[in-house]
Amino acid sequence: MDYLRNLGSAAVSSLVQKSGLTLPFSLGQKVTSYENKSIWTLYDATKREDGSPVSVFEFDSSLPKNRNCMPIAKNALRKLRTIRHPDVLKFLDVVETDTTICIMTERVRPLASAIQERTSKLAQEREDWLLWGLHRIAIALTFVNDNAASTHGNVRVDSIFISPSGEWKLGGFEVLSNPKDDAAVLYTMGGITPDATTYASPEVKKVGWSALKEHNTAVADAYALGLLIHFSFNPTEPLPPTAQPPHPPPTAQSRGAIPVSVFPAYKKLLNPNPKARLTPKNFLDLGMAQTAGEGAGFFVSNKLVKVCAGLDNFNLASESEKSILLRTLKESAASLPTEFASYKVLPALASALEFGGASAAAILPLVLQLGKNVSPQDYSSVIMVHLVKLYTSPDRGTRMALLDHLPEYADKLDKKTVVDKIWPNLQSGFTDTVPIIREATVRSIISLSDKFNERILNNDLLRFLARMQADPEASIRTNTCILLGRLGPTLGYHTKRKVLVPAFTKALKDSFVHCRVAGLMALMATVECFDIEEIASRVIPNMSFAMIDPEKLVRDQAFKAMQLFIKKLEDHAATMPETMVVPDGPASIVNAVTQNPGSGTLVNTAAGAAGALAGWAITSLGKSLAAADLQSTMSSVTGAALVPSAIAPLAGANGLSGLPPPPVPLQSTLSSPGSSLAAKSLGSTSAAKGMQLGANKTPISMIAHETDMSWAEEAAAEAEANHSNSWGSDDLMDVHADQDDWSAFESAPPAPVVGLESFKEPDPDHWGDALADSQNFNTPASPTLPVPQHRKATWGTAATTIQRPISAQSDAWSDGGRSDPGQSRVASPAQTPASSATGMSKEDKAAEMARRKEERKQRIAALKEQKKNATAK
Repeated sequence: MDYLRNLGSAAVSSLVQKSGLTLPFSLGQKVTSYENKSIWTLYDATKREDGSPVSVFEFDSSLPKNRNCMPIAKNALRKLRTIRHPDVLKFLDVVETDTTICIMTERVRPLASAIQERTSKLAQEREDWLLWGLHRIAIALTFVNDNAASTHGNVRVDSIFISPSGEWKLGGFEVLSNPKDDAAVLYTMGGITPDATTYASPEVKKVGWSALKEHNTAVADAYALGLLIHFSFNPTEPLPPTAQPPHPPPTAQSRGAIPVSVFPAYKKLLNPNPKARLTPKNFLDLGMAQTAGEGAGFFVSNKLVKVCAGLDNFNLASESEKSILLRTLKESAASLPTEFASYKVLPALASALEFGGASAAAILPLVLQLGKNVSPQDYSSVIMVHLVKLYTSPDRGTRMALLDHLPEYADKLDKKTVVDKIWPNLQSGFTDTVPIIREATVRSIISLSDKFNERILNNDLLRFLARMQADPEASIRTNTCILLGRLGPTLGYHTKRKVLVPAFTKALKDSFVHCRVAGLMALMATVECFDIEEIASRVIPNMSFAMIDPEKLVRDQAFKAMQLFIKKLEDHAATMPETMVVPDGPASIVNAVTQNPGSGTLVNTAAGAAGALAGWAITSLGKSLAAADLQSTMSSVTGAALVPSAIAPLAGANGLSGLPPPPVPLQSTLSSPGSSLAAKSLGSTSAAKGMQLGANKTPISMIAHETDMSWAEEAAAEAEANHSNSWGSDDLMDVHADQDDWSAFESAPPAPVVGLESFKEPDPDHWGDALADSQNFNTPASPTLPVPQHRKATWGTAATTIQRPISAQSDAWSDGGRSDPGQSRVASPAQTPASSATGMSKEDKAAEMARRKEERKQRIAALKEQKKNATAK
């Protein structure tokens, strides 16, 4: 059996084979330093139930040295089971047969080896540790002698063990006896323990172990305690002369490394007279005495003793006493024994943390500082189990301390603990009413993000961060943006596209300067998270306005960010083909592009761009129209629809080159509905807009034939009036006038246009809210033809004109918005009646225009009535 081959003892193997017992432990290595020091053999072992480390003391009666020792072995088992004290070796379990006893205790190691290891330490550290250990043994002996009314009878170095926390534990209960007990073994078998006579008191050496019945139960243990002090401070020295008859008192030369403060009490412990000998209880009281005196206070001044006393009463201490203890621990943390700090101080402090309070913020940093020396396999059980439990505490001081020091222990947390125990409690910090808790919660996420599962990272967490980005505290909004920038690469693909650009754009619009800077830096940090199309269509457009931010810090960062994204676009564009034009496409389009000089070159200035566009448009016009078309006039086309492809180059040619439009005969232009529409397209920009909106009231084909001459006269009158005062203030819109707004342009239905195609509505997803108003109406596909030369001069000098009165402007824009679409504002100067507007004052002109407008309304109403009657028939 593999299990039997791994056992460290033949006796245990025989025990298992014969009895079929299932041992509660698994034996490990034998502790060789303890061989032949006792009737027991010491093994390191592990507890089968949970795998925790334990020690096993094995007694085998078949060994020659143990032939007569079964009674004292059973006495040790019985006493160890019944005597429970923090400073006594802790009993866990036992396996017993007729010849073998295996006692399982807490994991310990012999004191002798621990003392040897301490020889390399500083003298003061070693002295503090030894005095602290002697203090614990004095307490244990006081309990045995007084409370248990017994004599230990075997106090020596080999009967004391060291726990993982460095505490001294009293063992060796082989001859521990109560004088009133009939089964007491001390008085009859005290001498069969190894080296019993070496540590025996003078009265025992003189009379025998039975002499102890006549004295106090503590006299033998007091003398042995004195010898223990000598061996502890002088491990390499032989027994002092006082241990041999005639037992002279110890001299100063024999003191060795024993502290001066302890030496007087040490001499009293070795007094040959048992009645005058200092008992362990008196020795303890002397060491804990607060009054100054020779040989007093050597325990109370020891820092380890003070720390242990403070930790034992920590939960009952006042805040001032807690502060004193914590300050002492902080100052002496580096000099504390490693095992003492890791397994004695840390558990006590971690347990104290569960009560919260003002001291939590001071305890947690100390716990983490002392925990640096804890082994990785023990870190979870010693520290993490307490820290994780603290997240359930509603105390804000505790939560703040946990979050502030999270980077120091986050790497020790596993994913399951974070998801199941920490996150459910951590998320309450996002909704806390105290801003500092909310901010600390946001800052802590980056330390735990790599341990979140997909649902928390891509769903639950982002919901809280969306709320944090609208927090009233600017620092919280800024830290939220920074956190999103750092989390960006770890988010899912669809989550990145849905969250990052809106979140960073919102940060760029924040009122806090550093939040806007953080938004730009977050965009730069997540540049690899965006597709190239997303950079061009979403990132750059939403980031560009930051380049004119009022703050220079933001502007500088915006230009750096823009350079980064533009460079990425340039690199991608370099890999794209030069053109996507199909080779067998229309020859006119291909030739117009490839044969046009300068169409393939790049310009670097605004003037160069304007010249290139003008030259391109004029050249394209010459290459698009046939020779016969160039010799014909627009008035020769009757009743036909206008072709958008012919109008667009014409507008570009005249508008960009600055040339006046060719004269158009008024009678020919207005001779048919189709010609009337062409005349409409030749009007000014402002008039064209007004006529398009007004066209929805009455179709062009119903009105053009009835009102040709009247519209021509009115158009000529308006043209004459505008021509007579082309630089006046009545030709420009007053930006301060509020009577007429853009509501008519937003609410008017589309105007039916004969013979012209309409633009497709803009894609709202592409344009966004900026063009929301433009989605309410259709726009003609072909641009309007250029305005007459005298109108062009008016718009070109807008900065030098005088604002017209509000009432006059309101009438003019109202007229433009409601005028009949058939009335063209373009007329040849030769055809305009000279007397229609000449010599009128500004008020007369306004009155005349109002009168004409009213007449138009009446005529239109009459025409509508005629159409209605004709339809009814």
